[in-house]
Amino acid sequence: MIATLKSRKLNIKGFTLFELLAVMVILSVLMTIAIPSYKRSQIKARESVLAEDLYQMRRAIDAYYADNARYPDSLKQLQYEKYLRNIPKDPFTLKANTWLCIPPAPSDDGRLAVGNCFDVRSGSRLVGLNDEPYNRW
Repeated sequence: MIATLKSRKLNIKGFTLFELLAVMVILSVLMTIAIPSYKRSQIKARESVLAEDLYQMRRAIDAYYADNARYPDSLKQLQYEKYLRNIPKDPFTLKANTWLCIPPAPSDDGRLAVGNCFDVRSGSRLVGLNDEPYNRW
């Protein structure tokens, strides 16, 4: 009886080295396919957030101009006067103070518009998936 138990224990087999290597190769191939796709989807999500943030801030600038007949001096002014609840973080710089305020251009008759923030852009120097830098969006 004892001899048969010992022989049964010796006959238990595990995975061979070849089987383990085959599984590792398959997993590594799957990972090399999945990781770039995952990274690309993360970038697309950040770009969507950037586009929405820019839209909302530009909308707040337009509302401020419609109410005051001048552009705001900064994004902080939009927040202070309740046109923005808060200044969002740039999804690529991960900071709220890197937004670039673009001043208005002079009109055709040479008059300057009042205010310093006609448009807003990202402060990131990275290039988007559409090959356009984020600071030109």
